[in-house]
Parts: sequence; C-alpha cells; structure tokens
Amino acid sequence: METTSQDGQRGGASARRREELLEAANRVVMREGPEASMNAIAAEAGITKPILYRHFGDKGGLYRALAVRHTDALLDSLRAALDAPADRRERVESTLDTYLAAIEARPQVYRFLMHPAEGGARDEQGVTAGQHTAPLLRRLGEELAKVIDDRVDLGPDSAELARVWGHGIVGMMHAAGDWWLADRPCSRQQLVRHLADLLWGRLAAAGDRLGGPRF
Repeated sequence: METTSQDGQRGGASARRREELLEAANRVVMREGPEASMNAIAAEAGITKPILYRHFGDKGGLYRALAVRHTDALLDSLRAALDAPADRRERVESTLDTYLAAIEARPQVYRFLMHPAEGGARDEQGVTAGQHTAPLLRRLGEELAKVIDDRVDLGPDSAELARVWGHGIVGMMHAAGDWWLADRPCSRQQLVRHLADLLWGRLAAAGDRLGGPRF
C-alpha cells in the first residue's frame, strides 16, 4: 500500500511538473510563434533541454501536447456556440465567430500550429511542429460532423453527408480565416456574415431530427 501511495505521489508530481513545462512552452509560443525553439522553452522554464525530453519524449511530443491543449480549448468553445439557445443561423454565425476570434486572439499560437515552416523551427532531426499538428483540422472536422449528424435530418445518407459537410465547413473556416488573418480585408463580423451566407443553402432548408436536439 505504501509503495502504491508513493507511486501515486510521484505520478502526481510528474503530471504537475509536465503542466508547468507546458505553461512555459505556451508563453514562448505566444511571444515567438513558429520560431519558438526548444532552447527558448527550456530557458523559460529554467531547465535544460534533456529535462524537456524526459517529460515529452522528444520535440514532437512537446508539440503534440501543445496542439492537444489548444485544440481541446477550441473544441470546448465551438461546442458551447453550437449548443447555445438560439436559432440555427445565429448558432452558425456564433460558431464561425468563435473560431475566428480564437485565431485572432492568439495569432502566434495559430501560426505555430499551422505555419511552422515560416519560422523554420526544426530540431536536429529536421522535425517541425506541423508534422505533428496536421491532424488538428481532421479532428475538428470529425467533431463538427458528429454535431451535424446529431442535429440535422439529412435523409438516408445523413452520416456520410454530415462527414462531408463537417470537413468541408472546417476547411472553409481554415482557408478563409488564414487569408483573413494575414490580409484583414474586412472586419471579423463581416467575414462571419459572408461565410454564413455561403453556408445558408441546403443547411437552412433541412429539417431537424424528430425528438433530437435542434441545430
């Protein structure tokens, strides 16, 4: 029993230390974006690079942990927007705005996740963050597909169509948001309205599933 308790305490301490290192890494990414390096992260945490490797395995492990942290937070926000007590058009606009507001608020984090090559941030094996964070958009697409399939009656091919729409909408948000963040051709509110107009075809005409939550 004593050994089990000691193991649990050590595991808890390790988890807390890992979280502290992720916080340090996040601060560096917020400042430096895709140019964030393992040396800078280690310096921010007041440790050496081998300690970072001990907690995350390698540079890729650290990047994956950061990507999961930010993806989880974004998904929580998107789910809240999708489940808000409002009509369908308002929820669509709120979801689009939630995504765009997130990348606008943390542009360096966005660039770190989506454009690592801009800073050339590579380790000694030539590994970049993008090689480990590419599944981000796929995960967002699958999550949105589940929401669409749960809330919208699209007929006998609902599951397949929901996946197509989920990934298509995420791709649209990503491409439009990427362009908008770089060029700022219009306000965020205008972009949200324009994208919602683009979506407002068959989605607006589709019926809600009987007995299920309304989308």
